[in-house]
Amino acid sequence: MTFVATNRMEWLLRRVKEAAAFLSAFRSVLLMSCLLLVLCVSMYPGLWSIGVQLHSALTGSYVPGHHSVLLINSPTERAAKDIGRAIMERRLAASINILSRTSTMYYWKGEIQDASEVLMLVKTKTSRIQQVVDFVRSVHPYANPEVLSFPVEDGSLAYMKWMDEAIPDD
Repeated sequence: MTFVATNRMEWLLRRVKEAAAFLSAFRSVLLMSCLLLVLCVSMYPGLWSIGVQLHSALTGSYVPGHHSVLLINSPTERAAKDIGRAIMERRLAASINILSRTSTMYYWKGEIQDASEVLMLVKTKTSRIQQVVDFVRSVHPYANPEVLSFPVEDGSLAYMKWMDEAIPDD
């Protein structure tokens, strides 16, 4: 009888050791998976940029929506130049066009307003839009500045590549 009990105890100890080894390995795999997930999420913007560049290089095509054009109105050419230069100095855009006076009509406090403004075309990465918007809102003379963005669906691949080089990754 002791022989059977000893064999059962040895079998039970082996099973416990196997289960402990399995759980230890499982915890290690789970921990590594979680760390990999956190790493991927934190590196997503950089990985996205690399993926877009690889896609463009391999297929010779453009990934729609990777770049955007923002329209920003300013009351004067001086204000537009100051805002534009500050955007460029912060490397939030690759290029800014400042178009001379435009005639503008809009509703303000229930009344139709007729004004003359200066229009800025800001070319940037789509991932930088919120940074541009936040910055413009902080320095713009208007209480509610117009900042509208439009994704670039297609264009010159050489120009898009230059934009990627001009604007650092997030």
